[in-house]
Amino acid sequence: MFGLIGHLTSLAQAQSVARNLGYDEFAEHDLEFWCVAPPQMVDEVAVTSTTTGKTVYGQYVESCFLPEMLAQKRFKAATRKIINAMAFAQKRGINITALGGFSSIIFENFNLDKIKHIRNVTLELERFTTGNTHTAYVLGRQVQQGADQCGIDLKRSTVAVIGATGDIGSGVCRWLTEHTPVQELVLVARDQERLQNLRSELGGGLIQTIDQALSIADIVVWVASMGQGLDLTHENGPDRVLHIDGGYPKNMAKAPRREGVYVLDGGIVEHSLDIEWKLMNIINHVANPARQIYACFAESILLEFEQLYTNFSWGRNQITVEKIDEIGRLSVKHGFKPLLFKAADGIAL
Repeated sequence: MFGLIGHLTSLAQAQSVARNLGYDEFAEHDLEFWCVAPPQMVDEVAVTSTTTGKTVYGQYVESCFLPEMLAQKRFKAATRKIINAMAFAQKRGINITALGGFSSIIFENFNLDKIKHIRNVTLELERFTTGNTHTAYVLGRQVQQGADQCGIDLKRSTVAVIGATGDIGSGVCRWLTEHTPVQELVLVARDQERLQNLRSELGGGLIQTIDQALSIADIVVWVASMGQGLDLTHENGPDRVLHIDGGYPKNMAKAPRREGVYVLDGGIVEHSLDIEWKLMNIINHVANPARQIYACFAESILLEFEQLYTNFSWGRNQITVEKIDEIGRLSVKHGFKPLLFKAADGIAL
């Protein structure tokens, strides 16, 4: 059995979803209550491989973490949420569980791997994966295929990765460097030392600020937190630009944009067959919840299909091109494909 540890994007959304799921005691309370609320198993999931015909089953665990906890510097509450959700999943006998959204970020940034004992549970970390390797694969493929859809010639293009030194961002950069020849790869991140180290590892790359990158990039891959209300109407930069929004939540969906600027929901895959679950219909995070799922979640599904019960993605900047290729092969094998534009998006396909 696979597991998915997730969280909602705001207190208001959490209250709404709790009400729809019948958790009235959660729906009526403020952030103080959510800071102490225990994890809940709120949905069961079934996915069938298009190649083997095998069906695997999983459970969605709501961690009850909310981003407002970080905004209000309630770090102990946030870290406790993730650790408790992991212990909860392990006690339910789940073989491999993906840490979705902020879960993996909190785990790594606060060094939660040092906390092994939670009440009567000793965490077995090999039961958990961040899902970041599959996300890196999907973003890389979205660069390739999205560029083709938008009529962008990759060999003559400038590709910028915002958040290049993060776990996913660095994996994307390594994979693009090996598999996708572009005219220029632009690296954007806050930490200049890490940027220099990444540039040395890649054997090239142009280090720029966000403003500088946006003025020259034909394709922008966002794998770092971005400000709400990002304006994509700026006149600077190429006439045709593809933004791949790998953030969570997708806060570029409603960003104003000019003609020739396209936004693709990054880090999402579509399955060839319907996914059996009800939660995504309520949360409304994706356009087609019957077929679409976050790539990080899909990684645990792929590992369950293959019975690879190991933390396939773990640690910061540990994603290799070889592992991206491996999880990519499994993704194709079992019927997943990167989310791309549809005819209704206004692009000639």
